[in-house]
Amino acid sequence: MHRSRPKHRLSALLLLLGALGSVTNSFAHDVGLSTAVVQLHANRLEAVLTFAVRETEAIHSLDVNQDGQVSPDEFFLGRDALVTAVATNCLIRFDDVSVQPTDLRGELDSNNVEVQLSFPKPSFKKLELDFLVIRRLAPSHRMFFSLMGSAGETIAERLLSQKVTLVSIQLGPNASATDPAESPAPALSFVGFVKLGIEHILTGYDHLLFLFALLIVTRNFKSALQVITCFTIAHSITLGFAASDLVQVSSRIVEPLIAASILYVGVENIWRCGDPHGRWLLAFAFGLIHGFGFASVLREMGIGGHAGGVAMPLFSFNLGVELGQIAVAAIALPLIWRLRKRELFLRRGVPACSIIVAVGGAYWFVQRMWLG
Repeated sequence: MHRSRPKHRLSALLLLLGALGSVTNSFAHDVGLSTAVVQLHANRLEAVLTFAVRETEAIHSLDVNQDGQVSPDEFFLGRDALVTAVATNCLIRFDDVSVQPTDLRGELDSNNVEVQLSFPKPSFKKLELDFLVIRRLAPSHRMFFSLMGSAGETIAERLLSQKVTLVSIQLGPNASATDPAESPAPALSFVGFVKLGIEHILTGYDHLLFLFALLIVTRNFKSALQVITCFTIAHSITLGFAASDLVQVSSRIVEPLIAASILYVGVENIWRCGDPHGRWLLAFAFGLIHGFGFASVLREMGIGGHAGGVAMPLFSFNLGVELGQIAVAAIALPLIWRLRKRELFLRRGVPACSIIVAVGGAYWFVQRMWLG
């Protein structure tokens, strides 16, 4: 009875890898993100909401031919209905009095949709914004909200979700909304970005599969630490450059490359018979690519493009990613090392897991290159 346990552990590990390998691209590091930038002017309030095109399908379908892409013609046909649906689910109140938008516009920008709303702005002391549109999106969706004054200064920031859609900002009795000295201090969502980073890595099955493929051939704590450290340093470098707009790489290039890195590592595990020599260098090289994938999350939220700055969101999001990676490694590595003591796992388990990794990478590569 005792000898059968390693086989059960091996079977459980293979089932887990099989499940990860079969996950479709729609779930690959896709937490669901949008941004709402609201600016106060002398006589009006302007709100610009940015969504990934794929997420607008939950608000109003634009993909008429269901080919996974929204063409300019398809956007033109559904633009007014989409903008109206967004406006209907974004409530603005000045001193508890609701106002309706006087100007509604929508634009298609590459993989994003921008909805622009303009509201008349009376004198007020309390501003309330309720972004109910979030509740029409995925449960894990997050919206990064920024309130800005007429000069572009940041007044407040929030990280919103389906549980928290309402933003309420109280100004002093004699303060104007554009006076940063009298306006409320920005509520920076450090913890919110940490949580978002954790969610991102825990639902980023392609990143996890890549990391697993690297770790499955490690033999001890030192070799595992080298791999994790190099991967962390590399993706932190490109995450910082990309989120700061110093380097820009299209997601149409990055996403297939991430899939290709998974395929390569799976094949190399088989080709080199699980030899971990030099694996830290491979982790660093491909970590640079994965960093651009992480950066796409912050970019979809407008980080790097708004006046609120990039340092806090970048640091806290990356911290969340690292905490998530450490948690996964802390669970997986003891199991991997225990299994590696078994000859059956070394001869059959490692190659079998590597084949699953390679198949998953090949599937994602084909899907991202040719199926949208």
